Amino acid sequence: MSKFSKFMKANKAEKANGFYAPTKSLCDEEKRPLEWEFRHITSKENENIREDCTIDVQITGKPNLFRQKILSGLYIRRMIAASVVVPDLYDQELQDSYGVKTPEELLLAMVDDPGEYNELANFVQKFQGFNVSFEDKVDEAKN
Repeated sequence: MSKFSKFMKANKAEKANGFYAPTKSLCDEEKRPLEWEFRHITSKENENIREDCTIDVQITGKPNLFRQKILSGLYIRRMIAASVVVPDLYDQELQDSYGVKTPEELLLAMVDDPGEYNELANFVQKFQGFNVSFEDKVDEAKN
């Protein structure tokens, strides 16, 4: 038996999907807000999303010197979109019904109340294992 047998993939616990009703404007027949289903994204998926949302910004007064900046709003939208299982934000018919072309635009169209969207962002970040929201970290870094 390997000294690492406890660390083998077969021993890794599966993470269950979560459910959350992000908006009161989409309801069932009994006027209850519809629950959406969310999945855990992998560290690799998160890293790819973060890299896609990072840009180089030139440092003022220093030619050829750049610093990286994460577009936090885009990062959060993409993380939420990657997490959503139901409804399928990639569904063409659903996108067409809202007149949008991307999952991120559909997300903003479906959850169009800023307060509800902020609560959704907080839920997804905690669901993905971030104890402090990304926006809180950005605010902390600014101070």
